[in-house]
Amino acid sequence: MTERMKQLGITRPELTSQEAGDLIGFLYTLGYFDRPGDAATGRKLFVDKKCSVCHTVGGVGGSVGPKLDSLKQFASPMYLASAMWNHGVAMAEAMKAQGIERPTMTPQELRDLSAYLAPATGRPAEGPLFVLPGRTEMGRSLFVEKGCVQCHKVGGTGGTLGPDLVAMSARRSPVEFAAAIWNKEPAMLKAMASQNVKVPQLSPEDMADLVAYLYSVGYFAGGGSIPRGWVVATSKGCLHCHGAYGERGKPASDLTRAKGLDSSAAVVAALWNHEVVTPTVAGKKVPWPTIQPKEMADLVTLLQSLQPRTP
Repeated sequence: MTERMKQLGITRPELTSQEAGDLIGFLYTLGYFDRPGDAATGRKLFVDKKCSVCHTVGGVGGSVGPKLDSLKQFASPMYLASAMWNHGVAMAEAMKAQGIERPTMTPQELRDLSAYLAPATGRPAEGPLFVLPGRTEMGRSLFVEKGCVQCHKVGGTGGTLGPDLVAMSARRSPVEFAAAIWNKEPAMLKAMASQNVKVPQLSPEDMADLVAYLYSVGYFAGGGSIPRGWVVATSKGCLHCHGAYGERGKPASDLTRAKGLDSSAAVVAALWNHEVVTPTVAGKKVPWPTIQPKEMADLVTLLQSLQPRTP
């Protein structure tokens, strides 16, 4: 990046810890908000997926299920996800009675269906549309209260009957989350029945909070290891230049005397602001090291542990 910035005549910027934190937060949430679907494709899917056998939109369709004309809330993926979950059992029974195979939905198909259903309604929304991120702490509580934790692990805590939601890349957009719920609901309901777990009802607010919690788990990464941090600092060449605990003969600053590394964002800012140098060992240039995410977590933990203690 430094070489390219020089070629373009861009001055390498300095970052404060607050700026680094804001930038990381912005980049992390880019995938949270879904892109719009295509209404014309959604209209076709409404027929192809057999939704029209049971539901009516614009006076066309079946009467087994409720009319969808008044559900303006379909503009919200949170409303859509909660509706699909809460009515999953009833819809499955209705489809079975009609001899319809339960269709699967890709996230894009669900985006397109939503784009078709939302404009198709003419009545005002019944209540708020839950489209913005929910409350992470409330989602953490709901994950336990609604029984999700009995089958699923998040952050190393929970049951093992279902998959670990972090390992399954739970950082999905709301529509991707809704599609996953629809596709996995039959298996989840079967597993819950085997464990005598009551199927919970989830309001749009609940769904927004749960999604926010699952989405945030990867953002607040688990702590690193100080011993592994020393290994990283050594293997990546940090200690070729930096001393520790008053060690002499090193060309760069003493890591144990560094200040202002009181947060992960502060460490990221410090690493970015670090002067770009080509280290040498025994008179030979050393390649610029690459650092894996887990190694960075260990290095951050180490650097924070070396912070001078206030008397």
